[in-house]
Amino acid sequence: MLYYLFDYLEKQFQFPGATLFGFLTFRAALAMILSLLISTIYGKRIIHFLQRKQVGETIRDLGLKGQQEKAGTPTMGGVIIILATLIPVLLLAKLENIYIILLIITTLWMGIIGFIDDYIKKFKNDKEGLKGKFKVLGQVGLGIIVGATLFFHSEVTIKEKLPLEAQQEIMASNTSVEQSELFKDETKSTKTTIPFVKGNEFDYAKLITWISPNLEKYAWIIFILISIIIVTGVSNGANLTDGIDGLAAGTSAIIALTLGIFAWVSGNIIFSDYLNIMYIPRVEEITIYIAAFVGALVGFLWYNTFPAQVFMGDTGSLTIGGIIAVIAIAVRKEWLIPVLCGIFLAENLSVIMQVSWFKYTKKKYGEGRRIFRMSPLHHHYQKKGYHESKIVTRFWIVGILLAILSIVTLKIR
Repeated sequence: MLYYLFDYLEKQFQFPGATLFGFLTFRAALAMILSLLISTIYGKRIIHFLQRKQVGETIRDLGLKGQQEKAGTPTMGGVIIILATLIPVLLLAKLENIYIILLIITTLWMGIIGFIDDYIKKFKNDKEGLKGKFKVLGQVGLGIIVGATLFFHSEVTIKEKLPLEAQQEIMASNTSVEQSELFKDETKSTKTTIPFVKGNEFDYAKLITWISPNLEKYAWIIFILISIIIVTGVSNGANLTDGIDGLAAGTSAIIALTLGIFAWVSGNIIFSDYLNIMYIPRVEEITIYIAAFVGALVGFLWYNTFPAQVFMGDTGSLTIGGIIAVIAIAVRKEWLIPVLCGIFLAENLSVIMQVSWFKYTKKKYGEGRRIFRMSPLHHHYQKKGYHESKIVTRFWIVGILLAILSIVTLKIR
């Protein structure tokens, strides 16, 4: 809203300083500062409100050191993250941008699912919360919305460079060529970025056109199915990671910041050309959303680091997972998720491996056996005697290394 206000003031009255709001970097910095202030200043008031309403965490006895001390800590603190993200976005982003609209829908959609889950756990005295099938149904529904929007919406396009011969011809005929003149017109495409492949690009349509070129018109089915898998997988991974103080919020901030770099360079015709990566018009506006999101996560960490004064609950964990998934798909970096979101993947796999091996050995030997002392993975290290602060810090370090590796893979071909 402020963006539109200052845009009007600049055009009509040449208002001093109004042109600053036209710069993406200024709005992104302002969004991060504003979200950080909201999450730290008003976050404390929300925590006090949750305490007054006795929205405390019910702790199951898992035999973990320091576990019972967490009982009664306010949960549903994900509301802090949601509010601190959305308010700066509504004030500073271009709200007609399809990527911003999609991310707002994602935040509210997953936030509502997580809120219902936390509400049932706390106020209906049901430790299981919202049944798993309804969570999955909500995730699948979001995946369909995201996949269909990104495939069919007219403003979701890419721009590819002209062949080298055509570029040379243009530059030979004109000494002052603008960068945009070396690119083709905007086109709809199912191309994405994939590491370790020549050109770092892959077209989803190829998954079915090898059977028959006529099947290209059905590529939307493949794209939507992949969107569903990514949204479901990443949101569940974030949910499982939220098990000890500061782990999910800190890891997510690292991931989101990396995606912010991708969004900024992918939406800038000069940087995308220089780095030889896919140019995606209008996607740079996501940088505003990511800046607000990172600020909200860091501000939330102020109260969520050990010993936590508030837990995000499913209200927060499902939301941040959904946001990360949608950003990754929008900037066409979803195939980097196994690397970038390696912590989420490890947490997911540890649970899958533990449950599968336990069931298999119980069926074969009559007694279930375990691979890890406890899953998800962070509980395994707790069982080994590591303090949760050390576990979180080391997971953050691994997350930073994975973020650097994700950026590097763009140039490994």
